Amino acid sequence: MSLSKWSARVWLPMVCLFLATAVNPEPARGQDDEDAGAARPNILFVFADDHATAAISAYGSALIKTPNIDRLAKQGIMFTNCHVTNAICAPSRAVILTGKHSHLNGIMTNGEVFDGAQQTFPKLMQTAGYQTAVFGKWHLKSAPTGFDDYEVLIGQGPYYNPTMRTPTGEVQYEGYTTDIITDRVLNFLQEERDPDKPFVVMYQHKAPHRNWQPNIQHLHLFDDVTMPEPPTLFDDYEGRASGAKHTEMTIANHMFPSDVKLEPPGYLTAAQLEAWQAAYGPKNAEYEAANLSGDDLTRWRYQRYIKDYLRAITSVDENLGRVLDYLDESGLADNTVVIYSSDQGFFLGEHGWYDKRWMYEESARMPFLVRWPAGIEKEIVGNTCELLVQNLDFAPTFLDLAGIEIPTDMQGLSLVPLLYGERDRETWRDSIYYHYFEYPAVHMVPRHYGVRTERYKLIRYYELDEWELFDLEKDPDELTSVYDDPGYEDVVNVLTEELYRLQKYYKDDEPEIPLAEIGQRVARLKAQRVKRRVISRIEFPKAPSTLHVTDLDLAGKPFTVEAKVRLGDDSAGVILAHGGTSFGFCMYVQEGDVHFGVRNSEAYKEVSSEVGTGIVTIVGSLSADGLLRVRIVESAGTVTGADAPGHFMTRRPSESALDVGQDSESAVGPYDGGDASILRGRIIEVSVTEGH
Repeated sequence: MSLSKWSARVWLPMVCLFLATAVNPEPARGQDDEDAGAARPNILFVFADDHATAAISAYGSALIKTPNIDRLAKQGIMFTNCHVTNAICAPSRAVILTGKHSHLNGIMTNGEVFDGAQQTFPKLMQTAGYQTAVFGKWHLKSAPTGFDDYEVLIGQGPYYNPTMRTPTGEVQYEGYTTDIITDRVLNFLQEERDPDKPFVVMYQHKAPHRNWQPNIQHLHLFDDVTMPEPPTLFDDYEGRASGAKHTEMTIANHMFPSDVKLEPPGYLTAAQLEAWQAAYGPKNAEYEAANLSGDDLTRWRYQRYIKDYLRAITSVDENLGRVLDYLDESGLADNTVVIYSSDQGFFLGEHGWYDKRWMYEESARMPFLVRWPAGIEKEIVGNTCELLVQNLDFAPTFLDLAGIEIPTDMQGLSLVPLLYGERDRETWRDSIYYHYFEYPAVHMVPRHYGVRTERYKLIRYYELDEWELFDLEKDPDELTSVYDDPGYEDVVNVLTEELYRLQKYYKDDEPEIPLAEIGQRVARLKAQRVKRRVISRIEFPKAPSTLHVTDLDLAGKPFTVEAKVRLGDDSAGVILAHGGTSFGFCMYVQEGDVHFGVRNSEAYKEVSSEVGTGIVTIVGSLSADGLLRVRIVESAGTVTGADAPGHFMTRRPSESALDVGQDSESAVGPYDGGDASILRGRIIEVSVTEGH
């Protein structure tokens, strides 16, 4: 039984081009070197973070109008089946830069450091005479390479008043980050670019990433609107693999107070804070007075979340309009390829979730719109392309646009022929491959890989030894797996064969996982969280790694944190943190010292001691008499340490997560939180225990 016999053949308004997955990309169609400079187009790659297609009006959103993104759809081509290879921030970015799947480019999770020495499309374009620049969110830990200019956020970066990293140092700005990134892009286009060279600019937003902080001018946007709820907001997760029931990304149970703006950001100026409190203060007072619970509380959180998410997107759309207007007014628009996309999709309450990571449609589907007045065939301008494409294809596409030969080791396909209307379903790939790696980690989404065709999606959760099959034509919301349905036996067989073919083609070996051991470890972890409020003997296979644990209450209690870690000469970052800027505790490494601290009512006290390299055990404790103590046990058995006056937390932190390997939210200690806090080193074991 062939895949084509299952698939409905709905022909496109435009005819799209491409080779099947098993065939190498065709050579670039480029120009001769002598005349390439004048003919080659400029490229402006506009990249949002976590922007779901369901929040773009050109894609049919019932939630928001995005007139400037829609301009690209009307004046270009909108791709409706663009998918990510690994739905998480850093891996998606690495795939785009390299044209290679995560297991080959080295960024499988948000924990690894990108190897900037490897081949990337900016390097190849720079060598070929393009002026290259990136502004905004980078999120790959290493410094950008292959760019003539860059100004990037440090780690995740804040929504307000960002510090930007440049080739010559750091620059501090005041204002809303989406506006500031756009200002830098416009300044480059207007003042800094070489008019004798074509350019490629990566214009990359933080927004609308969690925790969805709006611009001051949009704090009241949508106040008078009740947003429609997705039909699956109260999903019971029946009919699917077990992982969906155990993930930690529900609107009902896994949002922090800062997510729903019950706490203001800690980095606002006085004027910004005043405007913030004027907007959220009265609404929060109404919420407190309502004393909501159950489904009513979930509905309130959904409304607060979705409105803030859409407010952040409004700023992205408005700023895109500023740039498009400049391109039009300056005469650059005609031969500038403008692409709008996002690193992956996002759940907007579907299945009761926020975040991404899954191979499910809301998470894996990316927006992808292209405008190129001088290049796209006029007969197909304003049309859509429904063929299966991926972020894996972006790098080959950029090179092909520039007339640069596509390296044979890039795994994606150029989309340029689709802009010329040269391919259709019969000459294009009919399946795509996906692999998500980051587990155990924040949100606890199990590792999985899968294959998607036009109609079907087969997913394997290889650590759980469970499978799902969805018939997207009959079940577009992916609510009921038909993997065990006898009527789909042929589909399962063909897709399983295709899955393993793609793994071989993309050189992604079948993982060798001790399934029973991992299952037992996860079960022990869940039992310990509920019964003992302790993490005990949890191993972390990669460095840095992050684990979030809920239901930890150490207010008014002595406690002990013990961590076994491997540290190097350049090790720094957070080993463990719980809480935020009001209450919490942390253990971190900085400039050769290990620090253990407790924050209470915004007052912070800590103790520190010099720490060596290699494998060491660090024990931090708060005694019953309020003494902070840290002890370091070296591999040779040497014990060093220090004591200092401390204090108890008088209340439980409002942040419900215990972070291992970073401080993912507002920082507990005197360091930058978020990705900037990720530990350079390896955590072997960590435990938190009541008592001293």
